[in-house]
Amino acid sequence: MWLLWLKHHLSVNIWTLLLLGSTWLPLAEGSPKSPFRTFPVTDWSLTHLVVHNKTGEVYVGAVNRIYKLSNNLTLLRTHVTGPVEDNEKCYPPPSVQSCPHGLVTTNNVNKLLLVDYSGNRLIACGSASQGICQFLRLDDLFKLGEPHHRKEHYLSSVNESGTMSGVIIEVLNGQNKLFIGTPIDGKSEYFPTLSSRKLMANEENAEMFGFVYQDEFVSSQLKIPSDTLSKFPTFDIYYIYSFSSEQFVYYLTLQLDTQLTSPDSTGEQFFTSKIVRLCVDDPKFYSYVEFPIGCVQDGIEYRLIQDAYLTKPGKALAKYLGISEREDILFTIFSQGQKNRVKPPKESVLCLFTLKKIKDKIKERIQSCYRGEGKLSLPWLLNKELGCINSVSSCLSLPKAGCFWLLAVLSGRALAGDRT
Repeated sequence: MWLLWLKHHLSVNIWTLLLLGSTWLPLAEGSPKSPFRTFPVTDWSLTHLVVHNKTGEVYVGAVNRIYKLSNNLTLLRTHVTGPVEDNEKCYPPPSVQSCPHGLVTTNNVNKLLLVDYSGNRLIACGSASQGICQFLRLDDLFKLGEPHHRKEHYLSSVNESGTMSGVIIEVLNGQNKLFIGTPIDGKSEYFPTLSSRKLMANEENAEMFGFVYQDEFVSSQLKIPSDTLSKFPTFDIYYIYSFSSEQFVYYLTLQLDTQLTSPDSTGEQFFTSKIVRLCVDDPKFYSYVEFPIGCVQDGIEYRLIQDAYLTKPGKALAKYLGISEREDILFTIFSQGQKNRVKPPKESVLCLFTLKKIKDKIKERIQSCYRGEGKLSLPWLLNKELGCINSVSSCLSLPKAGCFWLLAVLSGRALAGDRT
Protein backbone atom coordinates (compact mmCIF):
# COMPACT_ATOMS: atom_id res chain seq x y z
CA MET A 1 0.00 0.00 0.00
CA TRP A 2 1.23 3.46 -0.84
CA LEU A 3 0.91 6.67 1.12
CA LEU A 4 0.76 9.90 -0.82
CA TRP A 5 2.22 13.08 0.54
CA LEU A 6 1.92 16.63 -0.75
CA LYS A 7 4.78 19.03 -0.28
CA HIS A 8 4.11 22.69 -1.04
CA HIS A 9 7.04 25.05 -1.68
CA LEU A 10 5.20 28.29 -0.94
CA SER A 11 8.00 30.63 -2.02
CA VAL A 12 7.85 29.58 -5.66
CA ASN A 13 4.26 28.23 -5.68
CA ILE A 14 5.30 24.74 -6.79
CA TRP A 15 3.65 21.56 -5.61
CA THR A 16 5.52 18.30 -5.67
CA LEU A 17 3.92 14.92 -5.20
CA LEU A 18 6.05 12.51 -3.23
CA LEU A 19 5.32 8.79 -3.25
CA LEU A 20 6.30 7.15 0.02
CA GLY A 21 6.29 3.53 1.11
CA SER A 22 3.90 2.36 3.80
CA THR A 23 6.66 1.00 6.04
CA TRP A 24 7.03 4.46 7.60
CA LEU A 25 8.47 4.49 11.10
CA PRO A 26 7.57 7.01 13.81
CA LEU A 27 11.11 8.37 13.68
CA ALA A 28 12.82 8.20 10.32
CA GLU A 29 15.96 6.10 10.29
CA GLY A 30 18.12 7.90 7.74
CA SER A 31 17.36 9.20 4.25
CA PRO A 32 15.51 7.27 1.53
CA LYS A 33 17.75 5.04 -0.56
CA SER A 34 16.26 6.23 -3.86
CA PRO A 35 15.02 9.69 -4.97
CA PHE A 36 11.30 10.43 -4.80
CA ARG A 37 9.32 10.41 -8.03
CA THR A 38 7.88 13.87 -8.62
CA PHE A 39 5.25 15.75 -10.61
CA PRO A 40 6.18 19.46 -10.62
CA VAL A 41 3.58 22.08 -11.49
CA THR A 42 4.59 25.73 -11.81
CA ASP A 43 1.54 27.43 -13.32
CA TRP A 44 -1.40 26.39 -11.09
CA SER A 45 -1.64 25.67 -7.37
CA LEU A 46 -2.68 22.11 -6.47
CA THR A 47 -5.53 21.53 -4.03
CA HIS A 48 -6.56 17.84 -3.89
CA LEU A 49 -5.56 14.37 -4.94
CA VAL A 50 -7.15 10.94 -5.00
CA VAL A 51 -5.61 7.58 -5.90
CA HIS A 52 -7.54 4.85 -7.71
CA ASN A 53 -7.65 1.89 -5.34
CA LYS A 54 -7.06 -0.68 -8.12
CA THR A 55 -4.95 0.96 -10.85
CA GLY A 56 -2.93 3.27 -8.59
CA GLU A 57 -3.56 6.12 -11.03
CA VAL A 58 -3.50 9.55 -9.44
CA TYR A 59 -6.07 12.31 -9.99
CA VAL A 60 -5.04 15.80 -8.93
CA GLY A 61 -7.27 18.84 -8.47
CA ALA A 62 -5.84 22.31 -9.01
CA VAL A 63 -6.82 25.88 -9.71
CA ASN A 64 -8.38 25.78 -13.22
CA ARG A 65 -7.12 22.25 -13.89
CA ILE A 66 -7.69 18.55 -13.18
CA TYR A 67 -4.75 16.23 -13.87
CA LYS A 68 -4.55 12.48 -14.36
CA LEU A 69 -1.19 10.83 -13.58
CA SER A 70 0.02 7.27 -13.94
CA ASN A 71 1.02 5.33 -10.84
CA ASN A 72 4.61 6.51 -11.40
CA LEU A 73 3.44 10.15 -11.61
CA THR A 74 3.69 10.53 -15.40
CA LEU A 75 1.19 13.09 -16.69
CA LEU A 76 -1.49 11.34 -18.79
CA ARG A 77 -4.33 13.85 -19.16
CA THR A 78 -5.22 17.45 -18.35
CA HIS A 79 -8.77 18.81 -18.09
CA VAL A 80 -9.31 22.60 -18.07
CA THR A 81 -11.94 23.95 -15.63
CA GLY A 82 -11.16 27.68 -15.79
CA PRO A 83 -10.76 30.60 -15.68
CA VAL A 84 -14.43 31.38 -16.30
CA GLU A 85 -16.56 34.53 -16.55
CA ASP A 86 -18.28 34.72 -13.18
CA ASN A 87 -19.24 36.86 -10.19
CA GLU A 88 -19.71 35.40 -6.71
CA LYS A 89 -22.74 37.68 -6.21
CA CYS A 90 -24.61 35.95 -9.05
CA TYR A 91 -27.20 33.50 -7.73
CA PRO A 92 -28.11 31.38 -9.55
CA PRO A 93 -25.03 31.21 -11.80
CA PRO A 94 -24.89 33.35 -14.98
CA SER A 95 -25.29 30.21 -17.12
CA VAL A 96 -28.79 29.75 -15.67
CA GLN A 97 -30.05 33.32 -15.33
CA SER A 98 -28.73 36.73 -16.37
CA CYS A 99 -26.93 38.48 -13.53
CA PRO A 100 -27.10 42.22 -12.70
CA HIS A 101 -23.51 42.13 -11.49
CA GLY A 102 -20.64 42.52 -13.91
CA LEU A 103 -18.86 39.31 -14.87
CA VAL A 104 -15.09 39.10 -14.49
CA THR A 105 -12.49 36.49 -15.35
CA THR A 106 -12.42 34.24 -12.27
CA ASN A 107 -10.24 31.31 -11.26
CA ASN A 108 -12.05 28.05 -10.59
CA VAL A 109 -10.56 26.48 -7.45
CA ASN A 110 -11.03 22.72 -7.16
CA LYS A 111 -12.58 22.13 -3.73
CA LEU A 112 -13.70 18.50 -3.94
CA LEU A 113 -12.29 15.52 -5.85
CA LEU A 114 -13.76 12.04 -5.45
CA VAL A 115 -13.62 8.80 -7.43
CA ASP A 116 -17.06 7.32 -8.01
CA TYR A 117 -16.06 3.70 -8.70
CA SER A 118 -19.56 2.44 -9.47
CA GLY A 119 -19.95 5.08 -12.17
CA ASN A 120 -16.36 4.92 -13.47
CA ARG A 121 -16.14 8.69 -13.07
CA LEU A 122 -14.50 11.51 -11.17
CA ILE A 123 -16.52 14.10 -9.26
CA ALA A 124 -14.75 17.48 -9.42
CA CYS A 125 -16.42 20.41 -7.67
CA GLY A 126 -15.09 23.94 -8.00
CA SER A 127 -15.61 27.42 -6.58
CA ALA A 128 -17.06 28.97 -9.76
CA SER A 129 -20.79 29.38 -10.47
CA GLN A 130 -21.75 28.95 -6.81
CA GLY A 131 -19.86 25.67 -6.52
CA ILE A 132 -21.10 23.43 -9.32
CA CYS A 133 -19.53 20.03 -10.03
CA GLN A 134 -18.30 18.25 -13.14
CA PHE A 135 -18.43 14.50 -13.78
CA LEU A 136 -15.32 13.35 -15.66
CA ARG A 137 -14.71 9.91 -17.17
CA LEU A 138 -11.84 8.22 -15.35
CA ASP A 139 -10.15 6.96 -18.52
CA ASP A 140 -9.62 10.28 -20.31
CA LEU A 141 -11.23 13.05 -18.14
CA PHE A 142 -13.95 13.56 -20.77
CA LYS A 143 -16.74 15.68 -19.26
CA LEU A 144 -19.83 13.51 -18.85
CA GLY A 145 -21.99 16.20 -17.32
CA GLU A 146 -22.18 19.39 -15.26
CA PRO A 147 -25.50 19.69 -13.38
CA HIS A 148 -26.31 23.38 -12.81
CA HIS A 149 -30.03 24.01 -13.24
CA ARG A 150 -31.36 23.36 -9.72
CA LYS A 151 -30.65 24.93 -6.36
CA GLU A 152 -29.29 21.60 -5.08
CA HIS A 153 -26.59 21.69 -7.78
CA TYR A 154 -24.87 24.67 -6.12
CA LEU A 155 -22.78 23.49 -3.18
CA SER A 156 -20.87 26.61 -2.04
CA SER A 157 -19.12 29.58 -3.62
CA VAL A 158 -16.32 29.69 -1.02
CA ASN A 159 -13.06 29.63 -3.01
CA GLU A 160 -10.77 28.48 -0.21
CA SER A 161 -9.39 25.00 -0.87
CA GLY A 162 -9.13 22.40 1.87
CA THR A 163 -12.41 23.43 3.49
CA MET A 164 -14.92 21.12 1.74
CA SER A 165 -14.99 17.35 2.08
CA GLY A 166 -17.19 14.53 0.85
CA VAL A 167 -17.79 10.79 1.14
CA ILE A 168 -19.48 8.50 -1.37
CA ILE A 169 -21.58 5.70 0.12
CA GLU A 170 -22.34 2.87 -2.29
CA VAL A 171 -25.61 1.07 -1.61
CA LEU A 172 -25.98 -2.46 -3.01
CA ASN A 173 -29.07 -2.57 -5.22
CA GLY A 174 -30.02 0.86 -3.94
CA GLN A 175 -29.44 4.58 -4.22
CA ASN A 176 -25.82 5.72 -3.83
CA LYS A 177 -25.27 8.75 -1.60
CA LEU A 178 -22.86 11.66 -1.45
CA PHE A 179 -22.26 13.24 1.95
CA ILE A 180 -21.00 16.82 1.59
CA GLY A 181 -19.62 19.17 4.24
CA THR A 182 -18.76 22.74 3.25
CA PRO A 183 -18.35 26.27 4.61
CA ILE A 184 -21.09 28.65 3.46
CA ASP A 185 -19.61 32.14 3.98
CA GLY A 186 -22.73 33.37 5.76
CA LYS A 187 -25.13 32.26 3.00
CA SER A 188 -27.25 29.91 5.10
CA GLU A 189 -30.32 30.71 2.99
CA TYR A 190 -28.57 29.17 -0.02
CA PHE A 191 -26.29 26.41 1.27
CA PRO A 192 -26.46 23.77 4.01
CA THR A 193 -23.21 23.20 5.85
CA LEU A 194 -23.75 19.41 5.87
CA SER A 195 -25.98 17.36 3.60
CA SER A 196 -26.63 13.94 2.11
CA ARG A 197 -27.28 13.93 -1.66
CA LYS A 198 -28.53 11.46 -4.25
CA LEU A 199 -25.79 10.23 -6.59
CA MET A 200 -27.55 9.22 -9.79
CA ALA A 201 -26.11 6.93 -12.48
CA ASN A 202 -27.06 9.41 -15.21
CA GLU A 203 -25.20 12.71 -14.87
CA GLU A 204 -28.11 14.63 -16.47
CA ASN A 205 -30.79 13.11 -14.21
CA ALA A 206 -32.81 15.93 -12.63
CA GLU A 207 -32.54 14.22 -9.24
CA MET A 208 -28.72 14.44 -9.20
CA PHE A 209 -27.58 15.99 -5.89
CA GLY A 210 -31.14 16.15 -4.60
CA PHE A 211 -31.42 15.60 -0.86
CA VAL A 212 -31.73 11.92 0.10
CA TYR A 213 -34.83 12.83 2.13
CA GLN A 214 -37.01 15.92 2.03
CA ASP A 215 -40.51 16.74 3.23
CA GLU A 216 -42.22 19.88 4.43
CA PHE A 217 -40.38 19.95 7.74
CA VAL A 218 -37.23 17.80 7.57
CA SER A 219 -34.54 17.05 5.01
CA SER A 220 -31.09 15.47 4.80
CA GLN A 221 -29.20 18.62 5.70
CA LEU A 222 -27.97 20.83 8.51
CA LYS A 223 -27.98 24.61 8.15
CA ILE A 224 -26.19 27.17 10.29
CA PRO A 225 -29.03 29.06 12.04
CA SER A 226 -29.51 32.73 11.20
CA ASP A 227 -29.45 33.48 14.96
CA THR A 228 -25.89 32.13 15.12
CA LEU A 229 -24.82 34.23 12.13
CA SER A 230 -26.46 37.31 13.60
CA LYS A 231 -24.49 36.89 16.81
CA PHE A 232 -21.28 35.66 15.15
CA PRO A 233 -21.29 36.94 11.52
CA THR A 234 -18.01 35.17 10.70
CA PHE A 235 -19.10 31.77 12.03
CA ASP A 236 -18.51 28.91 9.65
CA ILE A 237 -17.57 25.23 9.67
CA TYR A 238 -14.55 24.08 7.65
CA TYR A 239 -14.46 20.41 6.69
CA ILE A 240 -10.83 19.28 6.62
CA TYR A 241 -11.14 15.51 6.09
CA SER A 242 -13.81 12.83 5.90
CA PHE A 243 -14.12 9.06 5.73
CA SER A 244 -16.59 6.22 6.27
CA SER A 245 -16.32 3.22 8.56
CA GLU A 246 -18.95 0.52 9.07
CA GLN A 247 -22.33 2.29 9.24
CA PHE A 248 -20.93 5.77 9.93
CA VAL A 249 -19.53 8.81 8.12
CA TYR A 250 -16.94 10.93 9.94
CA TYR A 251 -15.73 14.50 9.41
CA LEU A 252 -12.84 16.39 10.96
CA THR A 253 -13.86 20.03 11.17
CA LEU A 254 -12.58 23.42 12.28
CA GLN A 255 -15.03 26.04 13.49
CA LEU A 256 -15.28 29.25 15.49
CA ASP A 257 -15.43 28.54 19.22
CA THR A 258 -18.52 30.52 20.21
CA GLN A 259 -17.90 29.96 23.92
CA LEU A 260 -14.43 31.53 23.87
CA THR A 261 -15.01 34.17 21.17
CA SER A 262 -16.80 37.40 22.01
CA PRO A 263 -19.69 38.39 19.72
CA ASP A 264 -17.89 41.72 19.35
CA SER A 265 -16.38 41.52 15.86
CA THR A 266 -13.34 43.51 16.99
CA GLY A 267 -12.41 40.94 19.63
CA GLU A 268 -10.01 38.05 19.34
CA GLN A 269 -11.28 34.92 17.60
CA PHE A 270 -10.76 31.39 18.89
CA PHE A 271 -11.29 28.18 16.93
CA THR A 272 -11.87 24.59 17.91
CA SER A 273 -11.44 21.30 16.05
CA LYS A 274 -14.23 18.75 16.24
CA ILE A 275 -14.92 15.28 14.94
CA VAL A 276 -18.42 14.79 13.55
CA ARG A 277 -20.23 11.48 13.03
CA LEU A 278 -23.44 10.49 11.25
CA CYS A 279 -25.20 7.20 10.59
CA VAL A 280 -25.21 6.58 6.83
CA ASP A 281 -28.79 5.28 7.03
CA ASP A 282 -30.12 8.28 8.94
CA PRO A 283 -31.73 10.52 6.27
CA LYS A 284 -32.99 13.04 8.85
CA PHE A 285 -29.61 13.55 10.57
CA TYR A 286 -30.97 12.70 14.03
CA SER A 287 -27.78 10.72 14.73
CA TYR A 288 -25.48 13.74 14.39
CA VAL A 289 -22.69 13.67 16.98
CA GLU A 290 -19.74 16.02 17.45
CA PHE A 291 -17.09 16.63 20.08
CA PRO A 292 -13.76 18.49 20.39
CA ILE A 293 -10.55 16.82 19.30
CA GLY A 294 -6.93 17.87 19.71
CA CYS A 295 -3.44 16.90 20.80
CA VAL A 296 -1.10 17.74 23.68
CA GLN A 297 2.69 17.55 23.61
CA ASP A 298 4.93 18.64 26.48
CA GLY A 299 1.96 20.32 28.14
CA ILE A 300 1.18 22.45 25.06
CA GLU A 301 -2.25 22.18 23.41
CA TYR A 302 -2.59 21.80 19.64
CA ARG A 303 -6.20 22.44 18.63
CA LEU A 304 -6.13 23.65 15.00
CA ILE A 305 -6.62 20.66 12.69
CA GLN A 306 -4.72 21.03 9.40
CA ASP A 307 -5.03 17.64 7.72
CA ALA A 308 -5.71 13.96 8.38
CA TYR A 309 -5.51 10.52 6.79
CA LEU A 310 -7.08 7.18 7.75
CA THR A 311 -5.05 4.04 7.06
CA LYS A 312 -3.71 0.81 8.57
CA PRO A 313 -0.56 1.14 10.68
CA GLY A 314 1.76 -1.34 8.93
CA LYS A 315 3.93 -3.87 10.75
CA ALA A 316 6.61 -1.55 12.14
CA LEU A 317 4.22 1.13 13.43
CA ALA A 318 1.79 -1.45 14.84
CA LYS A 319 4.63 -3.02 16.80
CA TYR A 320 5.82 0.39 18.02
CA LEU A 321 2.30 1.26 19.21
CA GLY A 322 1.44 -2.20 20.52
CA ILE A 323 -1.69 -2.57 18.38
CA SER A 324 -2.95 -4.88 15.65
CA GLU A 325 -2.02 -4.27 12.00
CA ARG A 326 -5.73 -4.55 11.20
CA GLU A 327 -6.70 -1.50 13.26
CA ASP A 328 -7.67 1.73 11.52
CA ILE A 329 -5.39 4.61 12.46
CA LEU A 330 -6.29 8.26 12.00
CA PHE A 331 -3.16 10.36 11.44
CA THR A 332 -3.68 14.07 12.09
CA ILE A 333 -1.72 17.30 11.88
CA PHE A 334 -2.56 20.02 14.41
CA SER A 335 -1.18 23.53 14.75
CA GLN A 336 -0.59 25.06 18.17
CA GLY A 337 -3.29 26.92 20.08
CA GLN A 338 -6.75 28.01 18.97
CA LYS A 339 -6.09 31.22 17.03
CA ASN A 340 -5.26 32.26 13.46
CA ARG A 341 -7.15 29.72 11.38
CA VAL A 342 -6.09 31.20 8.03
CA LYS A 343 -2.43 31.63 9.02
CA PRO A 344 -1.90 29.06 11.79
CA PRO A 345 1.25 29.04 13.91
CA LYS A 346 4.26 27.24 12.45
CA GLU A 347 4.44 25.07 15.56
CA SER A 348 2.67 21.82 14.69
CA VAL A 349 2.46 18.20 15.77
CA LEU A 350 1.70 14.85 14.12
CA CYS A 351 -0.76 12.85 16.23
CA LEU A 352 -2.64 9.61 15.81
CA PHE A 353 -5.90 8.19 17.08
CA THR A 354 -7.12 4.64 16.81
CA LEU A 355 -10.59 4.63 15.31
CA LYS A 356 -11.58 2.15 18.00
CA LYS A 357 -10.81 4.74 20.69
CA ILE A 358 -12.91 7.34 18.90
CA LYS A 359 -15.85 4.95 18.56
CA ASP A 360 -15.56 3.86 22.19
CA LYS A 361 -15.57 7.47 23.41
CA ILE A 362 -18.65 8.34 21.34
CA LYS A 363 -20.46 5.20 22.51
CA GLU A 364 -19.55 5.94 26.12
CA ARG A 365 -20.89 9.49 25.84
CA ILE A 366 -24.14 8.45 24.15
CA GLN A 367 -24.79 5.73 26.71
CA SER A 368 -24.17 8.10 29.62
CA CYS A 369 -26.55 10.64 28.12
CA TYR A 370 -29.26 8.01 27.69
CA ARG A 371 -28.77 7.28 31.37
CA GLY A 372 -29.68 10.92 32.00
CA GLU A 373 -26.12 11.99 32.82
CA GLY A 374 -24.77 15.35 31.64
CA LYS A 375 -26.09 17.76 29.03
CA LEU A 376 -26.55 18.07 25.28
CA SER A 377 -24.44 21.02 24.24
CA LEU A 378 -24.10 22.34 20.71
CA PRO A 379 -23.81 26.16 20.89
CA TRP A 380 -23.77 26.91 17.15
CA LEU A 381 -26.94 24.92 16.44
CA LEU A 382 -28.98 24.91 19.66
CA ASN A 383 -27.80 28.18 21.27
CA LYS A 384 -28.51 26.49 24.60
CA GLU A 385 -27.84 23.37 26.64
CA LEU A 386 -30.39 20.62 27.24
CA GLY A 387 -30.32 18.07 30.01
CA CYS A 388 -29.89 14.43 28.98
CA ILE A 389 -33.02 12.30 29.42
CA ASN A 390 -33.05 8.67 30.53
CA SER A 391 -34.26 6.71 27.49
CA VAL A 392 -33.64 3.72 25.22
CA SER A 393 -30.63 4.14 22.90
CA SER A 394 -30.15 3.26 19.24
CA CYS A 395 -28.33 4.79 16.30
CA LEU A 396 -31.42 6.50 14.94
CA SER A 397 -33.42 7.24 18.09
CA LEU A 398 -31.85 10.58 18.96
CA PRO A 399 -34.27 13.50 19.29
CA LYS A 400 -34.27 16.17 16.59
CA ALA A 401 -31.28 18.47 17.14
CA GLY A 402 -30.36 16.23 20.07
CA CYS A 403 -26.70 16.48 19.19
CA PHE A 404 -23.97 15.37 21.53
CA TRP A 405 -20.95 17.42 22.40
CA LEU A 406 -18.36 15.68 24.55
CA LEU A 407 -17.04 18.38 26.87
CA ALA A 408 -13.66 16.70 27.39
CA VAL A 409 -11.34 17.01 24.40
CA LEU A 410 -10.39 13.69 22.79
CA SER A 411 -6.61 13.88 22.73
CA GLY A 412 -4.41 11.94 20.30
CA ARG A 413 -0.97 10.43 20.73
CA ALA A 414 1.81 12.78 19.61
CA LEU A 415 4.41 11.17 17.34
CA ALA A 416 6.47 14.14 16.20
CA GLY A 417 6.46 17.93 16.52
CA ASP A 418 7.84 20.89 14.61
CA ARG A 419 8.46 24.17 16.39
CA THR A 420 10.82 25.72 13.85
